[in-house]
Amino acid sequence: MQEERHIYGHHEEEVWQQLTADLTQTPDSLQYQAIIHQQNKEILLDIDIDLGGGFEGGYATTILSANFRNADGFRFALHEESFLDDLGKFFGMQDIQIGYPYFDTRIIVKTTDEARVRTILTDDTIREILLTLKDFTFEIVLPDNDDAQTGDSRLDLIIEEGITDPARLCPIYNIFFRTLNLIDPFSL
Repeated sequence: MQEERHIYGHHEEEVWQQLTADLTQTPDSLQYQAIIHQQNKEILLDIDIDLGGGFEGGYATTILSANFRNADGFRFALHEESFLDDLGKFFGMQDIQIGYPYFDTRIIVKTTDEARVRTILTDDTIREILLTLKDFTFEIVLPDNDDAQTGDSRLDLIIEEGITDPARLCPIYNIFFRTLNLIDPFSL
């Protein structure tokens, strides 16, 4: 069973000093999980690397996830454009364009509130980091029926790669935290 780690910091620098030290102490770890407490937010960092074996090919993921209040049911989903998206567009599926041509050609954006997503994606750093990611989904997940009464939703960034290098992970965490603050500055 994995030890539950908690990282505390009011500022991102405090968080990354602790997280870097923690990741450096376990450099060959194939599983890493920590709850990051920054300001008034709790963010789950989950890195899972399965090398596979025999006929299994293995997999790797890095997930950042945080619950937040979402009274109006705002949703968005972003992912890298693929051949299937091109095919879907041919058959009439559409994503929104946010006004940054290079980004618009590489990232599929779907949302319930175009203006709000455009506001989030006007942040150059968020767009730039998202463009560096491969095989990712960045989305707001609405609660299951059992949890619908609380008004909580979850912001998830799921990357199909096990990222254990703090230098690569830090900017990804940064855009996740910035987005979380933009969609709900007062969560939890």
